[in-house]
Amino acid sequence: MTNVSLKERYTKETIPAFKGRSVMAVPRLEKVVVNVGVGRARDEKEREDVRKALVQITGQAVQGRPARIAIASFKSRKGMTVGFRVTLRGKRMWDFLDRLVLSAIPRTRDFRGLKEEGLDEHGNMHIGIREHIIFPEMIGEDVRRIFSLQVSIVTTAGSRERAKILFTTLGFPLAKD
Repeated sequence: MTNVSLKERYTKETIPAFKGRSVMAVPRLEKVVVNVGVGRARDEKEREDVRKALVQITGQAVQGRPARIAIASFKSRKGMTVGFRVTLRGKRMWDFLDRLVLSAIPRTRDFRGLKEEGLDEHGNMHIGIREHIIFPEMIGEDVRRIFSLQVSIVTTAGSRERAKILFTTLGFPLAKD
């Protein structure tokens, strides 16, 4: 795979992949949402470390997600921060996807491709990442706690088949069945 950015690949290769269609009919990426749960982090210092790492990875300020209800067995109270969320659009979205597809995903241990089960019926892709240290921003950083995150890529594809063509054309490493 060449090191052509995903945005350049989208503009050059995606339109011919959807043969004979109008440029406006080609599905596009709307946004990328990155979610991290920090319910297990007991003290505020651990939560702050996760927040700082997520800011480094995404390049954008994160939004704390409060607990909606108190659950005694999980030792959470209403309003307590139980996760972080970042919504990326435009240039930051494309930059994040470049780092994710071209450098972070290939660094995953025992990686054999993204499973097609990650595509939902609306054409959106959901990727679970077990270790945040696969991102190039985390190289050389003092990491006290490894956390997982979920990346949701929202598209206008409308179906799994159209989304599969879109992601394959963009160079996402989908698993061979």
